[in-house]
Amino acid sequence: MSVEEKLYSDIPPTKLRNREEKFKPAKTNRFWLTIASLFFFNMLQNRFYAFRYKGAEHVMEKGVPTILYAPHCNWWDGIVFYNITHRIFHKEIRLMIEELNRFPLLRRGGGYSVCKKSPQSAMKSLKYSVDVVGDLKNILCIFPQGIIRPPHFRPIQFQTGLAYIAQNSVKKYGKVNLVPISIEYCFLRDNRPEVLVEFGRRISLTRENCSSLSRKDLTHLLEREMTEVCDNQFAQIASGDIEDYKILFKQHLKWYRRIEQRLKRIDVPPVADV
Repeated sequence: MSVEEKLYSDIPPTKLRNREEKFKPAKTNRFWLTIASLFFFNMLQNRFYAFRYKGAEHVMEKGVPTILYAPHCNWWDGIVFYNITHRIFHKEIRLMIEELNRFPLLRRGGGYSVCKKSPQSAMKSLKYSVDVVGDLKNILCIFPQGIIRPPHFRPIQFQTGLAYIAQNSVKKYGKVNLVPISIEYCFLRDNRPEVLVEFGRRISLTRENCSSLSRKDLTHLLEREMTEVCDNQFAQIASGDIEDYKILFKQHLKWYRRIEQRLKRIDVPPVADV
């Protein structure tokens, strides 16, 4: 009998490997971004029936750096983040990837590495994150739990890296907006799953309102905001409330689903009593 692999670990991969890994920044150009955009979009289209999203109109503020943050529960999260930044907001993504040294080509799409072997090693990535936040052609995307957790894992708890990035970005740029995102992968009425993305309330941090917050207090605030948007989305989906979602893509029905839909429109006369 085969042994089931351990799906979730409390120890980050770079700590398990216990070796120093060189920091690698993002290295993008127009050619590779075009390839990545087509490739990652096709990946979603090949696996999901639809991609729905709502709340995007309240995310961006002109001239203000933006940080998007979300839970990390599976392999698709980074692909979804990429399509959010490129297809919805038409920006480049900057995404911290712990396994980048194993997949260096992801640098071409906007990924940069992080080594969690020690706080000193991770600090290089945090400082780089602060630098890229100020480039308004980018959107910084973060998984602040710092590790993959099961879907709907509670309580949502963050490492302090996101708060560090936010506070130092405010010091450097004067203002930064953070937006929590909930991502659900679920089956609705089709035989393939769908991606549903909800953008939460924009959290605006300035020098005035951020100076009184400790890093721990800010971390807890960001945890609460993400928990709220995730719980609200789950409750809405559970009640079938998805009418407000916009559609990034939606597949054509397969031939057998088209037959099913047509049969549903046929009025079968009642059988007369004998």
